[in-house]
Amino acid sequence: MSGILDLLSSDLGKTIISGVSGSTGTDQNKTSSVLTMALPVLMKAMERNASTPEGAQGLMGALSGKHDGSILDNLGGLFGGGVDDNVKNDGAKILNHVLGQKQTGVEQVIGQKSGLDASSVGNILKVAAPILMGVLGKQSRQSNVSNPSQLTGLLGGLLGGNETQNEQSFLEKILDADGDGSVIDDVAGMVLGSSKSQGGLGGLLGGLFGGKN
Repeated sequence: MSGILDLLSSDLGKTIISGVSGSTGTDQNKTSSVLTMALPVLMKAMERNASTPEGAQGLMGALSGKHDGSILDNLGGLFGGGVDDNVKNDGAKILNHVLGQKQTGVEQVIGQKSGLDASSVGNILKVAAPILMGVLGKQSRQSNVSNPSQLTGLLGGLLGGNETQNEQSFLEKILDADGDGSVIDDVAGMVLGSSKSQGGLGGLLGGLFGGKN
């Protein structure tokens, strides 16, 4: 199974990045940076939520219903005339459900690393969240997911399934961001610091935010 970051380098991913960029009026490279950081964080948060029976049941219900993947069938139409407010409102509800009180802190961390303000990050995530749910719904159908243990396996697989300790720590820290600055500093040190770890999510993020001109 391909990881969620592999999606962004695929043709579908490029369409999503271009469409989200256009619909939010945000630079395409910065939009790509935001999504590269945000998608694994959202996936990790969903994995956390799905670790409880109620959370898993709720996510399974969403993926077999409204978020069954059909949104991916007409991305040209979705982005063509500007993203519908209903989609953005749905995205806001998804973010609130998945991130809860941590949403503001997460948006601040990602904003600081991508060079955008938190509200711009929020706008990007509102459009991206329903698409991410669609990706999960489509993958869930293709994998015949029918119980909570299969669901957590699906989420783990899309996260890469082989996270290093540094990657796990990065995701946990960014999810625990509370906006007071200290966690942001910790995450910045982890992403931009002198860690020799290469490859995987940690290497990708370090290269993306530390190595680009």
